Amino acid sequence: MAAPAGRGLRYNPPLFSTVPTMTCAPIPPAFIDALDRADASWRPHLLRGLEAVAEADPAYLPALAADDYLPTHGRLFAAFAQPLERVRYVLVGEGPYPRAESATGVCFMDGAVGELWSETGLSKPVNRATSLRNFMKMLLVADGQLQVEDTGGAALAPVARAAREGSSIRTLAQLQDNLTAEGFLLLNAALVFRKHVAPALDARGWLPFLQTVLAVLAAQPAAPTLVLWGKIAEQLRKLPETAGLPQVVAEHPYNLSFIGHEGMQTLFGPMRLLRAR
Repeated sequence: MAAPAGRGLRYNPPLFSTVPTMTCAPIPPAFIDALDRADASWRPHLLRGLEAVAEADPAYLPALAADDYLPTHGRLFAAFAQPLERVRYVLVGEGPYPRAESATGVCFMDGAVGELWSETGLSKPVNRATSLRNFMKMLLVADGQLQVEDTGGAALAPVARAAREGSSIRTLAQLQDNLTAEGFLLLNAALVFRKHVAPALDARGWLPFLQTVLAVLAAQPAAPTLVLWGKIAEQLRKLPETAGLPQVVAEHPYNLSFIGHEGMQTLFGPMRLLRAR
């Protein structure tokens, strides 16, 4: 996920109705087509979210459609492949990775990463994806395989050998599968990354969409837990739609301090996400 830039979000929006409304501008076809990546249970809600964006700022979606942005290949709503009724946690990061091969439309799932381990520790692609690297180290600390004060290469080498020879997951796809099985919806506050636009500005543009999504989740029989990473995501706590949702907040995982975050260890530790299933 890209590092935050520019000013923070200003959250003072109206609540958006769950009833479809007339928009001030048509929704560009590329965004309608991208809904095909979402589970059918989400499609009407995501369409309402797009309508809310168009109503709040009629120029935003047409300008975005004419611009270069990540993720590519219609993966804008790929996170919503998780069916609505299975969502138990909503993890919100800040924005897509700023690399075309890495931005998948799923929060912090780097498309350039295949293998998680090397012979001497974490693989080079994992180490390049700072957020993913620190998340992996946090999981290893939570699992008792690393000590928080010693997560460097020497400590990682025997852990990596054991992972490659034992019952640990081997690939990022398996980690994503484990998160999905636990009921995670992996979102970003800004659904797109543009190199010439501050993430906070695109997050502001997508705010009506996220409000619609969060209102739908808050209305579910079992309200999911909101997991917020970083300053942009944390501002979602100010929304009326999140008032009834359990919330866990941490600094963004690109910070080294994330590795030792006790709240994250408490949340993720029992899930044993690095174990093959």
